[in-house]
This record gives sequence, structure tokens and C-alpha cells, in this order.
Amino acid sequence: MPLRIFITGGTFDKEYNELDGKLFFKDTHLPEMLKLGRCKVPVEIRTLMLVDSLEMTDADRQIIVEQCRKCKEDRIVITHGTDTMEETARILGKSITDKTVILTGAMVPYKFGSSDGLFNLGSALAFAETLPHGIYIAMNGRCFMWDNVKKNKKTGEFEELR
Repeated sequence: MPLRIFITGGTFDKEYNELDGKLFFKDTHLPEMLKLGRCKVPVEIRTLMLVDSLEMTDADRQIIVEQCRKCKEDRIVITHGTDTMEETARILGKSITDKTVILTGAMVPYKFGSSDGLFNLGSALAFAETLPHGIYIAMNGRCFMWDNVKKNKKTGEFEELR
């Protein structure tokens, strides 16, 4: 069975406007990233939304939960903004128990060329294929349980709570 990838936005998919210096969304970079990484994992990709996670609403999170519940695949990767990733993970952790769901993102947009996104995506795919059912966050080669993770705003890294 293929692995499902849900796209929700975040820095992963942001573009840079050279005229005004602002970041914006145009389209997802996931197909390009999978091709560049020479991914051989069968995947089904669906864009749910393209939003900055700081602007993600409860209704957006409910869409993510419902899509995870109703998809036939039991191994899911969700691309997500890092600022509120653990909030979405907590909601999923309380709602989904029969699937392996990995949330991942990037600190630097893929289009900048020096993004951590490609590495994080590859790690998330590997974790999704190998971990037991549960909700996880995968960043920088590490994987965290949904109820034991936070983003350290000073270092820009994810770490365990305890």
C-alpha cells in the first residue's frame, strides 16, 4: 500500500518575493523534492491547504484529523509549519490511534537551496515506514512522540519535554 502525504503548507512550501522580500505560497514543492531525492517509496500526495502554521485554525486542524481518519493508507506524512506543529500533533494524538502519522517541516524554505526540508522529508518517510502506529514529529533526523516534544524557540530545534 502506498504511503499518504498530506500537505498543509509551512516554510516547506514558501516562495520568496524578491521585490518586496515577503514569503508566500504558490504551490507545493513535494513532487520536485521527491524526484530530487530519488524517492522510490510509493506515495499518494494530497494538498489539504497551504497556510503558515501561525495562521492555522481549529477548523484547519479538524480537516487534517478527518483526512487522516478517512484515508485508506495507515502510514501518513504531513508537511506542516514548525511553529504550531506540536499543537496539531497533540490533536492528532488524541484522535488517531490506528495509523502511523509523522509530521515534518522545515526551518528554511526549500526554494532557498539550503533547506533542511529535503532531509526532514526523507527522514519522515523512513520513520513512517518503520514505526508502529502512533503520532510523531520528525525533524533534523530525530523522531519524537506527540506528547513529548516542543520546539525550542531560542535554538529553532525540536526537543523532548522530559
